[in-house]
Amino acid sequence: MTIEPPEAERSLWQIDQIRDLQERLRAFRATCRVTTLTEVQSSTRSPFHLLVSCVISLRTKDEVTHDASRRLFRLANTPAELAALDLEAIASAIYPAGFYNTKAAQLRQIGALLVEDHGGEVPGDEAALLELPGVGRKTANLVLGLGFGIPAICVDTHVHRISNRLGMVATKNPDATEKALQSVLSKDLWIDINDLLVTFGQNRCHPTSPRCTGCPLDDLCPRIGVTRHR
Repeated sequence: MTIEPPEAERSLWQIDQIRDLQERLRAFRATCRVTTLTEVQSSTRSPFHLLVSCVISLRTKDEVTHDASRRLFRLANTPAELAALDLEAIASAIYPAGFYNTKAAQLRQIGALLVEDHGGEVPGDEAALLELPGVGRKTANLVLGLGFGIPAICVDTHVHRISNRLGMVATKNPDATEKALQSVLSKDLWIDINDLLVTFGQNRCHPTSPRCTGCPLDDLCPRIGVTRHR
């Protein structure tokens, strides 16, 4: 007896279409500014820097995350240095990131916990990452993927929106999207799909009124849920 996957986990996309999508998104990404988290990963190869930048990035524009992260790293380049800073210094460094006071407290506590519980290193383990303040599945998966090369799908608002808009999945929330994409994408795409769709979402496939005219995915996209576009 064959057990069919739930409707939300099915996809009409075939492997050749997904590879085509991947190549088009990579070509598009090459024309755009590198996202902050990818820049951090490529320039520092540091799971700590990546973790800190990702916490700052939540509900914050990419350009703000970029500048805030650089200011904070000038003050604290290690978990121990971060734990030693006072809250006002952290908050001032990451301002105007969203919820900067809350994030300042979370970041200092993360620094302390990394020193106390993990020998001053970021753990390459999902369960351990999720125990850190301010770290949810999105942040944990991004650190595992970019920081440690462990296949993980980081689903943020862009990945959730665009994968549903394309009809790759039919899901109601990011956690369901992560699970559904695991059955749609081969593991070699799990890490890269976030940066590909984030770049595409920031520069073309906006939440409202996406720029569909001249879109490199026009013939692939059924525009599910799109009521107005340019």
